[in-house]
Parts: sequence; structure tokens; C-alpha cells
Amino acid sequence: MATRPPPKSDTWNESTRSADAGGPAQVDTILPTRAGNVDAYLLLFEGASSSVVNLPQEGDVVVGRGEGAQVRLRDGSVSRSHARITMTGGGARIADLGSQNGTKVNGETIAGTRALSSGDVITVLTTTMVFHSSARQRAARQMLPSAAFRIRVDEEIDRVARSRRSFALVVVALGDPDGGGSRRLFDHLALLLAVDSQLRRIDAVALAGSELLLLLPEVDGGGARDVVQRVLKALRGPVPFARAGIAVAPADGNDVDVLMIGARAAAERTKAGEMALAADTYRTIEVDGRNLLVADPAMLRLIALLERLAKADLPVLVCGETGTGKELAATVLHRWSNRSARPLVVLNCAALPDSLAESELFGHEKGAFTGAAAQKLGSLESADGGTVFLDELGELSLAVQAKLLRALETKRITRVGGQGEVAVDIRIVAATNRDLDAEVKAGRFRQDLLFRLGGATVWLPPLRDRRREIPPLAQQFLADGCARAGREAMTIAPEAMQLLLDYAWPGNVRELRNVIDYVVAAHDETVVAAWHLVERLGGEGRSGRGRTPTHGSSGGGDAAGPGSGGQGSGSHVLLETVDAPMRAESFVALEDEVRELEKLRMSQALEAAKGNQTAAAELLKMALRTFQAKAKAYGLRRKDRD
Repeated sequence: MATRPPPKSDTWNESTRSADAGGPAQVDTILPTRAGNVDAYLLLFEGASSSVVNLPQEGDVVVGRGEGAQVRLRDGSVSRSHARITMTGGGARIADLGSQNGTKVNGETIAGTRALSSGDVITVLTTTMVFHSSARQRAARQMLPSAAFRIRVDEEIDRVARSRRSFALVVVALGDPDGGGSRRLFDHLALLLAVDSQLRRIDAVALAGSELLLLLPEVDGGGARDVVQRVLKALRGPVPFARAGIAVAPADGNDVDVLMIGARAAAERTKAGEMALAADTYRTIEVDGRNLLVADPAMLRLIALLERLAKADLPVLVCGETGTGKELAATVLHRWSNRSARPLVVLNCAALPDSLAESELFGHEKGAFTGAAAQKLGSLESADGGTVFLDELGELSLAVQAKLLRALETKRITRVGGQGEVAVDIRIVAATNRDLDAEVKAGRFRQDLLFRLGGATVWLPPLRDRRREIPPLAQQFLADGCARAGREAMTIAPEAMQLLLDYAWPGNVRELRNVIDYVVAAHDETVVAAWHLVERLGGEGRSGRGRTPTHGSSGGGDAAGPGSGGQGSGSHVLLETVDAPMRAESFVALEDEVRELEKLRMSQALEAAKGNQTAAAELLKMALRTFQAKAKAYGLRRKDRD
């Protein structure tokens, strides 16, 4: 006889059982279900009988043959307390209580506890129980550890590189921005309960100190704002100071740290209960007709420091690698100072031969040496009332250093070949990419001059240490380059941006500008792809992150060339029989497959055109310059293969 599911009632429900020769199993306590709540019950089979045991919304149900068991079984081999079913909010877990013969779920002996899903079959020796729940079980959201959260973000970055779809990383700052009161410890469970209903199942949450981190896949900036607005509203009661910053990949970067820095910077600059986008934190400073874009937190603080130093009249020593913007820092110091109405004179010490360095600095009188046909004012005198920027200061000889030191101490100079002294009112800003302390120890730089010039020292970090600025700088340089060339605006593909973020940039900002200018000049496409950058950067991004096969390599043999009959070893995926079933491991990223197809077709076209690139490009209806660039990247040119 079939057993119907138990009726809903606010009262205790009766259990029904078919009679059989052995008599019914004893059920000492019948458990309640309530109207409107989730129905959960066990359909119990013993011998030729069956019965229904209703389960509560909350609480433990012990299965066994002892008097304390809520579900008593009649098999004498069953332990007195054999197993326990724990009900929590419509969900259920089962645990064996150390029985001699074990408990099975779906034929597998359980160890520890195991979650139950509707339809699971529980076996205790000769007794079978089928668990049923009308609730659709949803896995509880977990507050991820920081390391696991970073892995999730990395996985999303890989997906963005393949799908070109965006995601958002959100930093919710929980603490008091004014720092008032004692440091709070935040209850991760309470926070999770507050925000859980505002998030989707694919979203991820982590708590790092006083920051709540959210990963929102498959959303753009607008979608992220909608979610974060709801989250902030949910947190208004328990965390009144909560404020959020949003970074969107790939627009704000394709790197966990870069996105985190951007989102954190946005959260820092907004007020309680509000949000800001990472893109809103960029600061653009116009200096002498040039726009200086600053995004990295360290650089934002350095600009603030330069503003303060500009108002003082101290000499400033600017240190940093070549290309980091030392001259731009000197320009900022001058333009924001009280000397801005007077000249800024720039002198590159590395370009001065020793024989001319003194003349360039201090000037000379007519006839002071061969070729001195007229009086010349030196850089120090020309900048009277203004600022002198001495670039590559460490290149000056010790003799010139001594004369420069005296001029700075007395504020007077003597022209080469002159008799009297000339008073000068100047501020010195010096720059070097050398370690001047090491130069002093080596005897190549005067320590007293270093003391004189180092009234204040500003160190500019290299571009690789402020990667948050790479995306906006690259996009700005690209826009500027397209405008100068009078061509259609270009964008940067995610995989190309990943290359830019991963590259070490030994030439810093100057090198980044040169690379972008080269791409604008050399390629016709409107999207900067990874292969456009390979020649200049020498690689295809970090290992293990959506990495595509290196151009000219197929991972298992030589690249297809004109003499290969188009059968490059890297094209095996393309040559699979369409009707043949493909194994899961046979699939590769569609982007890689398209690239291999392009390389194969170009190789075949070159073979048909007997190596003539112009003819091969015409066969494929491809721009010649594009064909030539890709042929070089793929190693299809004859000289590349020789």
C-alpha cells in the first residue's frame, strides 16, 4: 500500500503503517510539522511494512532500537542509538553514532556527518528510510578566508580574459573613518547574515580586518552600484560607518592587487553610507599643457607632498629610476611655488662634457676660451628668481661639484673668465637615478654637496610598483596617440592589458608611452591585442593565467610554415573529425583555437603565394601591414624560420 506524504497541520501528526506478520516498528515520538513550513519526513521500510515519520524544522532525531530513540527500529542488530538526523532550517544532516554495523546513504557508508538531499536513501542494516524535503536545498554562503577570496578573483580574471565580460571587486570599509573610539572586532556571521539576501549565489564574500570584500561576477559598473547600494542599506544598522569602493575589471585592471588598491582608494574618499568607483579616484594635474594622471595611493601622497614642498624654498633631491617622471616632479615643484612667474631652467648633467659643464652652469665671458665669441649667461644666472633643475646630478665631476657647492652656499657665481661675482637667487631641484650615498662612499660624490641639496628628498617609485596607474596611463597614451595620428580611437583587449600589467617596465612611464605610440603607428586594428605587444615586450603575460601559446610555437612541434603543407602541429584541434565525440580534455580556449586557425590559413596563403606576403595578404583579404606584423609574431617569415 502506498503511503501518502503527511498532511500539514499545526498539531502532532499520526504515523501510518501497513501491518505485517512481524508487527510494526515502534515509533515512540511522532515529530511535528507546521502549516506553511517546509515538509520534511522519512518514508520508512521494515520488512513488508512502511510508515511515515515527520521531521521537525529544528532539532535532532535519533534512530535506533533504544528507548531514547525517536525512531525505534525492531532489528535486534541495530544499535540502541544508531544514527542522528539533525534538522536546521529545512536542511538535514545525518551522522552515525559509532554503531557497530554502520549507516549508509545511497549505498555508501558514512563517516562523520553528511548532508541529506531530498530522495536520499538511508540504510540501517535491514531497514531502509527515504528522506524527503519539499525545500529546495541551497548551499549556505560562506565567508571565505582572504586567500580563498583572492583565488576566486584570480579565477574571474582568467574568465574575463576568455569571455571579455566584466566583474566588480568591492571593498566595504566598516570602521569609523575618523578613527574615533576603540578598534572594533566585526562578527563575520552577523555581517554575512546582513548582506546574504542582497547577493546572488555566484557572488563571494570575505572579511579582512575591518574590510568586507565582495566579488560580483558578470556585472559592470552600473550593476555593481545597484548591488552595493543594497548592501550598504542592509549594513546601515549594524555598521553605521560602512562605505564602499568599486573597481571593475578589466577597465580598472586585470590583477587582484591592482583592483583591491583601486577599490580601497575609492572607499577611503567617500562618506559613510555612500560608494565611489575606482575610476573616480584618478587625479589629473595639468602642468605646462600636459596632463599628469595620478592613481596609485603612493603617488597621490607624493603629489600632496610636492604641493607642500613647493611652498617652501628648500632644495629638493628627486630620486628614482629613469623614466619615472623626475623632470615632471621638478616642474610641479616650480609651477606650484612662489617662483612660478620666473624661469624654470633644465640642465641635463649627463649630456655635459667636463670641459663645458662649468660654462653651462656659471656662464663665461667673451674670450674666456677658444670659441667664446660672446658673453654667455649660465643656467644658474639665467634662472635668477626661478628654479634650476639639475637632472642626472651624479654625473658631474668632483671639480664642478665643488664650485656648485660654493655657489649654493654664497648664492653668488663667477663666470668662466670673469673677475667679479654675480648674485643669484635660485632654488635647486636635483634628480638622480644613482644611489648617492653609495657614490659618496666610493668617493665619486661630495658628501657636503649631498647635504646641501638634500634639504628634502622625494623618491618616485617605479611603474612596476604602481601598477594601478598602468591601465589609465595606457588608455590615456592610446587616446593621445590616436588623436595625434588623426585615426579612429582604439581600445585595449583584456589579454593585452594583462601583458601591460605583467611587464616589468625597466623604462617606466617613458617606455610605456613609447610602446603605445608604436602600436598606434604600426597597426591598423581598432583593438590592441596581445600579439601587437609581443614584439616590444617579449612575452605573452604571466605563466598560468590564460596564457596563449607563444607565437611561433605550437606546444609540441615547429610552427606551420610555407613548406609544411599547412599541417602545423599546433593545429591538431582544428583537424579533429567534426562528427567524432570530443573528450573534455580535448577542448582548448576558443581564442587559442582561432589564433591557430589564423596561423594555419596564413601559412597556407604564403605557400600558395610562393612566399610573397603581398599576394598572401590579398588571398586572405587582410591588410598588408597587419599580415606582415602577424607573420612576424607567428614566426611565418622566412628569415624567422632560418
